Amino acid sequence: MNNTLNFDTFFKQVTNTLPKGLLSLHQDLEKNLRVAMESTFHKMNLVTREEFDIQTAVLQRTRARLEALEAKMAEFEVIHLSKETVPLSKPELPNSFQTESPNNQIE
Repeated sequence: MNNTLNFDTFFKQVTNTLPKGLLSLHQDLEKNLRVAMESTFHKMNLVTREEFDIQTAVLQRTRARLEALEAKMAEFEVIHLSKETVPLSKPELPNSFQTESPNNQIE
């Protein structure tokens, strides 16, 4: 993994700058430094590049599907609106649903 390579390079650079007498502490220093950095990265909610790329691909596929669905919806709306007929006059209601107007006339 690329992150591991970067960490290894970083740890080698840090330990190579140490005086020769401190090189015996190399493993402890590397271990503690790794733990501290991983803990810090975890608290920062960072993700690996691989995870980021995967989520980017998922988002791209989702967007493409959404755009396709939006296009289909627009197509269906056009078809539906073209099939709608101009409404006729008021629909006839059965006598039981007719109401009286204020002048006592049945509408």
